[in-house]
Amino acid sequence: MTVEISNPDKVLFPDAGLTKADLADYYERVAERMLPHVRDRPVSMHRFPDGVDAEGFFHKDVPDHFPDWIKRVRVRKQDGSLTHAVVSDSKALVYLADQACITPHVWLSRADSLERPDRMAFDLDPAGNGFASVCRVARALGELLDELELAHFAMTTGSRGIHVWVPLKRRHDFGYVRSFARDVAGVMEVRHPDLVTTQQRKRKRGQRILVDVMRNSYAQTAVPPYAVRPRGKAPVATPLRWEELSSSRLRPDRWTVRNLFRRLAGREDPWRGMDSQARTLTRARDRLDRLADAGSGA
Repeated sequence: MTVEISNPDKVLFPDAGLTKADLADYYERVAERMLPHVRDRPVSMHRFPDGVDAEGFFHKDVPDHFPDWIKRVRVRKQDGSLTHAVVSDSKALVYLADQACITPHVWLSRADSLERPDRMAFDLDPAGNGFASVCRVARALGELLDELELAHFAMTTGSRGIHVWVPLKRRHDFGYVRSFARDVAGVMEVRHPDLVTTQQRKRKRGQRILVDVMRNSYAQTAVPPYAVRPRGKAPVATPLRWEELSSSRLRPDRWTVRNLFRRLAGREDPWRGMDSQARTLTRARDRLDRLADAGSGA
């Protein structure tokens, strides 16, 4: 089945000269790489019907006009429930692009087990510090995760920072995972007090890099690999080989809709096989507690 693009010549990225048809074509071409990282996850749609120079909005509840072949999942919220779209194939990605969804933000859990995430995410957010410091923090976080014997995968966000994702077996609920991630961030802050902070308020961070773990919560979302971001040149969140974090050429918005496929040509996805490296946090929790006790002098 072919997804018909309405108003295909509508310009969504004026600076890059990209239309809605261009966005749909990108998602169709990148689907093979992207789907393993978004399939079967509830989606929060970041939509820009008038293009990225106008104000966008987040759309969570599936509109009545969505076709029946778009999968759905009913999720609870504090005052009831709502229905999220679920990406299952390339057609769904293209259809969301037709809805001017620039970025499909995804849950860290899957539709068949909403309460138990299979990803843990660390968002490394620069305050006033340069991107080189973000890369330095990412490398330090990787070293800590190595000590905890947890696999880890980095990507540029297409915005300002870096995300580090950890694959998990679905044994723990969001509360457990968020608590674990918060304690990892705490150890990072103790080890690198001049570089790392867990302060959410920008005025208290100074020049330090925030290790943000708040995405590890029920109904929170993250930007997935290969998603387009609503910025001028249409940058793309791009998975990295870990050694690329040491490259002086790395920038958070280096890859765009126009140049990403040159990078992908002949290269394996750096995040390929992520699920095979999933672990529970039970043993890592014991290791982390010992590290935290050692850092506090207990």
